Amino acid sequence: MKTRLSIVSIAVKNLSGKVTRTVLLLLAVTVVVGTVFSATLFIISMQNALKIGTDRLGADIMVVPEQYAAEARSALLAGEPTSFYMNKSVLEQVRQIEGVKAVTPQLFIKPAALSCCYSISVLLMGFDPATDFTVTPWLEKNIKKSLTGNEMIMGGHVPVSVGDTVPFFGTTFKVVGKMEDTGMKFFDQAGFMTMDTAYEMAANSKTKAMQTITISRDEISSVLVRVVSDYTPVQVAKKIEHNIDGVRAIVSDVVLNTVKKQLRGLMNGILMISAIVWVLALLLMGFAFYMIVNERQREAGLLRAMGAKKEHIFRLIVTEAVIISTAGGICGLISGSAILVTFKGLILHSVKLPYLLPSPGILAGLTVGAVLLSMLTGLLSSLAPAIVASRMEPYEAIRKGE
Repeated sequence: MKTRLSIVSIAVKNLSGKVTRTVLLLLAVTVVVGTVFSATLFIISMQNALKIGTDRLGADIMVVPEQYAAEARSALLAGEPTSFYMNKSVLEQVRQIEGVKAVTPQLFIKPAALSCCYSISVLLMGFDPATDFTVTPWLEKNIKKSLTGNEMIMGGHVPVSVGDTVPFFGTTFKVVGKMEDTGMKFFDQAGFMTMDTAYEMAANSKTKAMQTITISRDEISSVLVRVVSDYTPVQVAKKIEHNIDGVRAIVSDVVLNTVKKQLRGLMNGILMISAIVWVLALLLMGFAFYMIVNERQREAGLLRAMGAKKEHIFRLIVTEAVIISTAGGICGLISGSAILVTFKGLILHSVKLPYLLPSPGILAGLTVGAVLLSMLTGLLSSLAPAIVASRMEPYEAIRKGE
């Protein structure tokens, strides 16, 4: 135990005596770990949001007006509030398509803002409680009741609390629930009400609100579709577009899988670059420790002459490397997290994709993996120099080091 403490203290003293070299080696590990950690966490967070968002959507296909297909895709991924309408007759037409298991309508209403006191835009979504399979299951599980009157539930990012009252287009609503975060603005910055309530709000806006909305009960925004197991969503989507004029059937898996493939390609590119940087860091640290061994031959010889064994010299060099690399790994975690937090909004605005941090277990795994990577970097880079140092004969080492 005393030997171990002695080796650590000598290692720390040696590192503090060469501040510039120690800092450069630490920075090399910091860059590697920071790049790998932040990039991996960012990609996993986007993939996590896509998965949770797809599960929340609960539909295989979204049928929308043909001219608004691009906006619908953008709303689904980037979640920018939008509104468009088509005749309600499309609902029954979709229901008759072969391979369709269930359909439900949705109504999108885009207000200017939550109220005078908030700058956040909220996408109001009307759903049909009788046929809905997206919001209703959440209500049954979490609130254990249906929405009545002017009640609504809010997405996780809308700055209101359960029990608050909020005005939309001259109608005051009571918030009876808030959904958990999904990473998709399509859900997180939305307010959900029944379609009957939405139609009444639109009708009352003509007399109660400064900003009016014109929506008839014959209009809906989209039709969500579930497909029977004998058909694929792509097959049914083609049937819908072939048999119904003026609509586009967006297959959720196709859209999201395309994005996931792009993310995998981006991740592979980042990992390749990180691997190159890691190899360069290994070479840099290996060369640096070879220089350290050459500079400290006399020290190694004196330690051997005082009774230190070969394994002690070996452990001394490895300990120095592990201390540097571990400190660099911690710095990499801190700097990578800071960069991610600072530029996350800018990056997400550019790529227009959802983002949701993974579970604490995955975060802990990534953190541990980053620290182990840093320690491995120090260990591998110091093995060869440590072996060379441990094989030096005391007299010869002292003579060469003079």
